[in-house]
Amino acid sequence: MTDDAGGVDRDREWVELTLERPVWHRFFTVSPLVLVGTREKDGYDLAPKHMAFPLGWERLFGFVCTPRHATYHNAREFGGFTVSYPRPEQVVLAGLAAQQREGGAEPPPGVASFPTEPARVVEGVVLSGAYVQLECELERIVDGLGTASLVIGKVVACRAAGDALRVSESSDAELVRDSPLLAYLHPGRYAEVSDSKAFPFPANFHL
Repeated sequence: MTDDAGGVDRDREWVELTLERPVWHRFFTVSPLVLVGTREKDGYDLAPKHMAFPLGWERLFGFVCTPRHATYHNAREFGGFTVSYPRPEQVVLAGLAAQQREGGAEPPPGVASFPTEPARVVEGVVLSGAYVQLECELERIVDGLGTASLVIGKVVACRAAGDALRVSESSDAELVRDSPLLAYLHPGRYAEVSDSKAFPFPANFHL
């Protein structure tokens, strides 16, 4: 049963979740999935992140990490990081890079053989074939978010694959259909997004 105002199913029961433990594993949320690249000792590392997003409308980009992970220390030590948005067919690579390790530990096996190319401005690599590649100089790190930290960078270089770039000659729906996006469904699932619809903004609304 739904009401006329918002389509809410009144027959569904609400479940009050305890806040003694994190609630985020009890339901699915949709996030992007990116590979963050950092300089590490004599090589480079790639690590998947789903809490990763532009901060505002300018050139700031951030991702959530923890001081327990090497990515945090690499970004701090070398002053920058890269961000690669993998395509759905590259999800296995993202999975292989997900092996957790403490700061200072060796990179997981296989990452060194990933298809990468050098970053152009910062020290690092980006994933070859990713549909968007960002290069960021470290702006600041916000610690103390529970056990997490927010690593913030300023975008100093960005490039997008031609088949993923919005152009006036094609519709946005066709773009998403022809070049699907990879989404992470936390916890532990992913989806290929190829169907999209225009959001019903009110009249005279401007992004």
